[in-house]
Amino acid sequence: MFTLALVARKGGSGKTTLGVHLALAAYLRGWRTLMADADPQRSATEALSARRTLGPERVALAGSRLYSAQMDAVRRGIDVMVIDTSAGVAEDNAAAIVLADLCVLVVRPTYLDLAAAIESVAMIRRLKKAVLLVVNQAPHPRDGVEPPLMRRALRALAILGQPIAPTVIRSRLIYQTALETGRSAEEADQPAAAREIAELWAYIRHQAFPRDAADMMLSASLAQGRAY
Repeated sequence: MFTLALVARKGGSGKTTLGVHLALAAYLRGWRTLMADADPQRSATEALSARRTLGPERVALAGSRLYSAQMDAVRRGIDVMVIDTSAGVAEDNAAAIVLADLCVLVVRPTYLDLAAAIESVAMIRRLKKAVLLVVNQAPHPRDGVEPPLMRRALRALAILGQPIAPTVIRSRLIYQTALETGRSAEEADQPAAAREIAELWAYIRHQAFPRDAADMMLSASLAQGRAY
């Protein structure tokens, strides 16, 4: 089982929205997916509760219960566990970070978000866990050229020396409105947003499963009629 933790020290980063979209991306491709909502606001649980069709399993719990939830998920054959953590003090999310195979650090291209990311990366490094930086709620390029804000943000993130997702998640209303009915942007008629989520999930999936393991899981998925 692969465990993914969404982390953001700065509130308002879109961490929960992105986490739910990634959980739905895994589910829509046939993976048995569990959304573990460890954020006291329970926004991920609320979003998935509004879904009118089948979707990822979900559980709302305190961080202290994540280990037992993870062990239970392994026993039940869950493929992907996505943990939504609380914004704020990084130490409060230590349990999720320790249990994660990959921490997705969600960062908006703003000064305050970038400053907060430095502290989060430092903690994740101390815990010796893998991290992927994802730029979220980014402004759109003009005539194919990134605005100065984005160029500065990408330079600042590069200094951290950690992988940066090649897919930038742009500021799009559909990411919020789709969750009003528990849907992903991939299920809405918004090709650009759908492409962003699909590309980000594909990148994470390749990071999660090395080629040999991915090939074995692909064979198992095809045998079970899954879309890899």
